[in-house]
Amino acid sequence: MIKFVFMLCISPSLLVLSDERLIIKKSKKRAATHQLSVKEKKKRFLMLLVPIIRKVHNELMQRYKRIAKDIANKENREEIEFLKKKYKATSDEDLLARLKPHPVSIVLAQAAMESSWATSRFFKEANNVFGMWSSHLNEKRIAAGRKRGGTQTIWLRKFDTLEDAIRAYFEMIATGKAYHRLRQLRLEYDDPYKITQGLDKYSEMGEDYIKVLNQVIKFNHLTKYDR
Repeated sequence: MIKFVFMLCISPSLLVLSDERLIIKKSKKRAATHQLSVKEKKKRFLMLLVPIIRKVHNELMQRYKRIAKDIANKENREEIEFLKKKYKATSDEDLLARLKPHPVSIVLAQAAMESSWATSRFFKEANNVFGMWSSHLNEKRIAAGRKRGGTQTIWLRKFDTLEDAIRAYFEMIATGKAYHRLRQLRLEYDDPYKITQGLDKYSEMGEDYIKVLNQVIKFNHLTKYDR
């Protein structure tokens, strides 16, 4: 049995990896009558998030394909230059890497890990699906239950809707310096197991984060949502 603690999911839950499935073991503080079974929890998670993630993903993919066509045909340079400035892209190819969304299976797996299958406090109170930190005083946010280094309060972003959180996640991946390799991989490949290799900087776990992420995708058959 291997136990992992995730940097971006401040939760009383532990992720326990078995040979067949990923089980989220909830805190003993919760009364048994309030616990959902693993099957119920996963079903609820997928019902909540699959339609929204697919909606956002489809919109982003359509934009990516349209801009890729415009670049190939040397058309619509005004919008292309606007997007390059917005995303701080250094070239047309870099822009495409920033615009192309990665597979839904990866998004679902990260959402499951970071929100403990939609049971974390930050998911419930702030619609924060991906454990996204806040560094701006003027944005909606919520304090974590622990302090960094024992003194510094950790703040996480608070979103009005789950869709807002998912859009913010894709924007973060498109602009963050830490995800340059991920963007290059998703531009070159569609295979989620190859693309996840670029997520080593998403968590303090590094390479172990990628291993667990791939296990979540595999054991929960999440690639079926990529079709």
